[in-house]
Amino acid sequence: MTLADNTRRLLPMADHVRGKRSAVTCELKCANACLGPECNTSTNEDFRSIADAVFSRRAFFGLSAAAAVAVAVGAGRPAPVSAPGASGVGGLGASSGKPGRAGLSFRPIAPVPAEVDAFTVPDGFTWKPIIRWGDPLFSRTPAFDLARQTPEAQAEQFGYNSDYLDIVADPSGKTGVLVNNHEYVNPGLMFPTTTDAAELRRGDIYKAAQGMSVVEIARRKVGEPWSYVVDGRRNRRITVETVVELTGPAAGSDLVTTAADPEGRWVRGTLGNCAGGTTPWGTILSGEENFNGYFAWAADTPEQKRYSGSSTTSTSTGWETYDPRFDAHDPDFVNEPNRFGYIVEIDPQDPTSTPRKHTAMGRFKHEGANVHVAEDGRVVAYMGDDERNDYLYKFVSKNRISGSRKKNLDLLSEGDLYVAKFSGNSPAADITGTGAPPSDGAFDGTGTWIPLTQNGEGVVPGFTTEQVLVYTRLAADAVGATKMDRPEDVQPNPRTGKVYVALTNNSNRAVVDEANPVSGNRYGHVIELTETSGQAGRTFGWSILLLCGDPSTFTNAYFAGFPKELVSPISCPDNLAFDSEGDLWISTDGAPSTIGLNDGLFKVPLTGSERGHVQQFLAVPRDAETCGPVIHDAEGLVFVAVQHPGEDGSFEAPRSLVPDYGSAAPGDVSNAPRPAVVQVYRA
Repeated sequence: MTLADNTRRLLPMADHVRGKRSAVTCELKCANACLGPECNTSTNEDFRSIADAVFSRRAFFGLSAAAAVAVAVGAGRPAPVSAPGASGVGGLGASSGKPGRAGLSFRPIAPVPAEVDAFTVPDGFTWKPIIRWGDPLFSRTPAFDLARQTPEAQAEQFGYNSDYLDIVADPSGKTGVLVNNHEYVNPGLMFPTTTDAAELRRGDIYKAAQGMSVVEIARRKVGEPWSYVVDGRRNRRITVETVVELTGPAAGSDLVTTAADPEGRWVRGTLGNCAGGTTPWGTILSGEENFNGYFAWAADTPEQKRYSGSSTTSTSTGWETYDPRFDAHDPDFVNEPNRFGYIVEIDPQDPTSTPRKHTAMGRFKHEGANVHVAEDGRVVAYMGDDERNDYLYKFVSKNRISGSRKKNLDLLSEGDLYVAKFSGNSPAADITGTGAPPSDGAFDGTGTWIPLTQNGEGVVPGFTTEQVLVYTRLAADAVGATKMDRPEDVQPNPRTGKVYVALTNNSNRAVVDEANPVSGNRYGHVIELTETSGQAGRTFGWSILLLCGDPSTFTNAYFAGFPKELVSPISCPDNLAFDSEGDLWISTDGAPSTIGLNDGLFKVPLTGSERGHVQQFLAVPRDAETCGPVIHDAEGLVFVAVQHPGEDGSFEAPRSLVPDYGSAAPGDVSNAPRPAVVQVYRA
């Protein structure tokens, strides 16, 4: 495909993505999901049409008076590496990590204009990559050569477009393992423009560049930055060709068999690996999100339409032209898409182990899954289906966590799946579409977890157990789940058990209400849930924590009652994390196209007078998305994955040079962007 062909294909998205991200990202990452017909055509209520109440200081979870700290958020262009707090942010005060309180203390950076190609960190901090796309994992692996890529080399090199990340230290604190998802590829940045004849060879490189990487890391002493270890014992790549086992009630059913796998138990590969989670027993969970874009679909059944949206005969990878399993028009492989869209569990400690896809946790566009241990010892995994007007889920294991790691490895294979229904508690007549609060001044409500399976068996009328778990979206439609605005990361706070839901945005919203009070909401919001009948129970309370936006232009932005003139502007919340103090950290995806600023990472205290005080810690370079934040505040370390830097550029005309920035050192690439895992530490 030529550059001109690619440009013509992306033109229909040019207007639409005004509310989210680059047209290139929309095409390659999610197959233009927002441009196509809406997958959810059920008559279920929207969250915005039933969630009643609005943000105030007497919200459901209780708000303290905000601190009166004088702040002026500057808009000056930051320095290439760090943004000095005093000069770059005007009078922006120190964060809640102040003397006398544990946590990471920093002076928030100034917002970074969207055209700046710099990785920006606070004064007193610096940064460097741990590992970048193409870095070899083994001494036998060829050094990365942008002009001479091969599938064989890429299968042993660090993958492309990093997303979910964790840094898991060994007991010594001086060694450990880094695990990273690789969500999708961008051929326009990876390769020079060429003729279609070369696309078949490149397609196999795409397969090798996606999936996951497990990489050993080491350092001299605790608190220092990490380096990755070539030939580490645990080093491993998981790709589109890696054999993965299906577990749970749907494994082996007629819905997941193909000509290549008549047993319906062994899937080749994992796709669209977005966010994830780390379990208490040390495994990594990876969410298969936008898997639909990798298949040519007939979309001639309700089940296919609910996942694909519409029919297609071609994909951006072209795999269907030479690998029949990606052509769902082929009767032998009509079920191949049913083998994707799950939570994948891998054991980073055992490079010989087989990854597993857990059908008991349902099939949809998983952003990720995050596990919390309930009061009775069962484990609860919270999950979002990242598509407009889809749902929030949780999974509760059948068995209890134990001291046996071997037994814990099976916890997610058996259990029950629930979907959320929200209810509000005040009238919506006051909502004007501007985001102004209603007269009752309250934004909260209650909710119910509706069972889709109980005791491992489906309980949705008209659905078998296998159908519930393979066509989970349709089962959730049938029980009246609440349509949500693109639920992405769903994180339980390890200190409190409260659950935080990132709803990234919905620029198509036409109907407004108290839960989503802005017409065409481009900025997204964050919801706080409290389980009211135990972590594994069926009832919860909810409240909006943040209604995002730049308060200088969106006057009705809301920050849990904290004075909006004192916060860092934030848009399009995506991934969530917590530090050791229980403060929330939010990474964003879409700020360049919504508030004209580079995406970043933000700290948000959740208690006391600082509750809602959004403070920007870093900004990623031009066109990039901030992914997979990991906060090791006790060591003064923060880690992020930098995804799709310079996405709107091309191989011939790059818009970003992160992370090598023109360096000619061995292993560096001077003239191209490279997705990477970056660590930030005190200078």
